[in-house]
Amino acid sequence: MRALVYGLGVAGGSTARAMQRRGWDVIAGDDFVTEGRSSLATELGIELLDAPDLKTLRLVLEGCDVLCPAPGIPEHHRVIDAAQATRTEIVSEIELAYRWEQERPGGPRPMLAVTGTDGKTTTTLMAVAMLRAAGLSTVDAGNTETPLVDAIDEPHDAFVVECTSFRLAWTRDFRAEAAVWLNLAPDHLNWHASMDTYEIAKARIWAAQHDDDTAIAFTGAPNVMRRLQEAPGRRVTFGRGGDYCLDETRLVGPCGTITTTDAMRRSLPHDITNALAASAMVLEAGLADTCAIEQALANFSGPAHRLEHLGTHAGVDWYNDSKATTPHAAAVAVRAFDEIVLIAGGKDKHVDLAEMAVELERLRAVIAIGETRADVAGVFAGVDVVETTEFLPAAVARAAEIAVPGTTVLLSPGCASLDQYHSFEDRGDHFRELAHQQGVR
Repeated sequence: MRALVYGLGVAGGSTARAMQRRGWDVIAGDDFVTEGRSSLATELGIELLDAPDLKTLRLVLEGCDVLCPAPGIPEHHRVIDAAQATRTEIVSEIELAYRWEQERPGGPRPMLAVTGTDGKTTTTLMAVAMLRAAGLSTVDAGNTETPLVDAIDEPHDAFVVECTSFRLAWTRDFRAEAAVWLNLAPDHLNWHASMDTYEIAKARIWAAQHDDDTAIAFTGAPNVMRRLQEAPGRRVTFGRGGDYCLDETRLVGPCGTITTTDAMRRSLPHDITNALAASAMVLEAGLADTCAIEQALANFSGPAHRLEHLGTHAGVDWYNDSKATTPHAAAVAVRAFDEIVLIAGGKDKHVDLAEMAVELERLRAVIAIGETRADVAGVFAGVDVVETTEFLPAAVARAAEIAVPGTTVLLSPGCASLDQYHSFEDRGDHFRELAHQQGVR
């Protein structure tokens, strides 16, 4: 087998190595050939094409069985056009890993899968914690530090796969015994040709399921619930009125009480929603029981940059939600608190920012930053105090002045970080540092 791996970053590098371990002949290409990527190609002994044009790509793909694009390669990229012109199969790393896992001596191991515009990482990690509490060796794979092509070569009992639309778009056979779709809101429209192709890619999470697999959807997402009707497997819901829901302080499922909000280490509204989704996955797949779920949720504190509690100073709580790179995610964060000094803004992703301007009565003030600061200020015009400043340090200093005891200072940008930072992690780390300088502990 011969493959073109396009994009030699983390996922692409892992894919090339995994292919070579299985005897594949690999050639690579990249739009940005850095010293590190060039060194990796030399280490692997493969040719690396530097920003090849469409004609070159067609010639190369005529001699390949598959194209494996890295997650960052958009669906309108010329290499995709070349593959479609030459009728070369396009597969993502999770599709390759799934196919290889089916050939595993002793049979394939169980997979769970999570997709959605927001909440994927937290729900994935919750499910991992539940499986570990049940005594299983597992790992969060896919859109994580561990590509699925690497995870399947490790001695785990099961996998929880975080599935972005980038990875799902190029799947055919990939399936999970239980797969949850959390929500759907405009995002990644610089990668997808349209909102329709974004939704179609997400829907791939259920498309190849078997009759005895479980498709799990959020009752609060009408577009996801509509897609659930097309799922070939068992259909289960979570959220208000769903099969898994909150009954006063109890998280309940078809078999009764799972745990209570008092027993959870974190029980903000989005924590409860994610916990219901993760519980549905592990229970429907038969991989954990309610005792394991209760134990996991009692100790689960959540990943960094996702409504991360940084501490308290002068009666004010500070939260880092830098991962909220969409208006939908910022709206979820706003609904979690009662009186907020919100810091929002960043790089323009060409989506409607108005979605984040919800429940304005919760907002004491809004400080808009970054490239989108004027637009953010505009959608929050109904708030009494709305100010703009370009950079985060000035915003943090001003938030500390405005906040009074009993309020929450919340960084939930609703926008990407790339106008000023390398990543949302860099932005969140800077916010944490600035908060600590204000005395937050």
